[in-house]
Amino acid sequence: YLFCAFTLAGTSVLAAEYVSVKLGTFTITAVSQFFALLCLLPLCRGRMKAELRAMSRKDFVFLFVQALFGMFLFRMLLIIGLTRTSAGEAGILTGATPAITAILARLALKEPVGGKKSVGILSTVAGILLIQGLLMPGNRFSMEHFGGNMLILCAAACESLFNILSRLFVRSAGTRTLHPAVQTALVSATTMVLCFVPAAFEDPVGRLLAIGPGEWFALLWYGVFVTALAFICWYAGISRCGAITAAAFSGMMPFTSLLLSVLILGEQAGLRQWSGGALVIAGILFIGTDKKTDGGFSEKP
Repeated sequence: YLFCAFTLAGTSVLAAEYVSVKLGTFTITAVSQFFALLCLLPLCRGRMKAELRAMSRKDFVFLFVQALFGMFLFRMLLIIGLTRTSAGEAGILTGATPAITAILARLALKEPVGGKKSVGILSTVAGILLIQGLLMPGNRFSMEHFGGNMLILCAAACESLFNILSRLFVRSAGTRTLHPAVQTALVSATTMVLCFVPAAFEDPVGRLLAIGPGEWFALLWYGVFVTALAFICWYAGISRCGAITAAAFSGMMPFTSLLLSVLILGEQAGLRQWSGGALVIAGILFIGTDKKTDGGFSEKP
């Protein structure tokens, strides 16, 4: 489930390539969430009422903060940060997400970090940094970019918080788990509402009327696959294993982006990028073959 979730999420880079120049970020997010809901509501229509009645106020708060940190704040901080720093520096800092997730999982969730998990996380982080060009020419940190770099680091922290909050929600629910499709629909709806105000400043109607079939297909892909299907897989996966394991699998996002950039966009990749991809896969294998249970909880069948 986690492998599928982060592989699908990695296709977001390709989808964004088609629409990011013509549409504002919050417009893209709001429209993609709309398409996600069109896909999700028929899937969970029979479950939605029963699930909503069974949810407590704390459950609604958990879902709101997941949408706030995992989608809204993450994208906002990332976009603003990229206007104040270089893409190379941003890539290095976003590569810290698995490490931040592992640290938070140890502190907040008390998940054990054994030798195999530690090696897996280090391998994943090293692979991400290699793919994104750690210490390559032009990618050195600059004091002029300090403010932007801090925003990028906050975006990475928001993504890590989303991972931890998802696992905390599973623990708080106990045996009464929320169906992944219902959970994804509620988070998508919340994110769409949060995007309405900032999207209004991006001339959404005029820009949407000006795009062609290719851009609409990219938005549809972003909503159905990158959001709906990827988040269903995410919630199904995080209910079965710990946040540290999820942190290692997050390395599939940059690796998938690399593969698609080479195969579809025709970009070139050298030994450094492929070595980074190998380290990501090795990190996943290290943690995936760890027979110890995550955080003291046995996995669901």
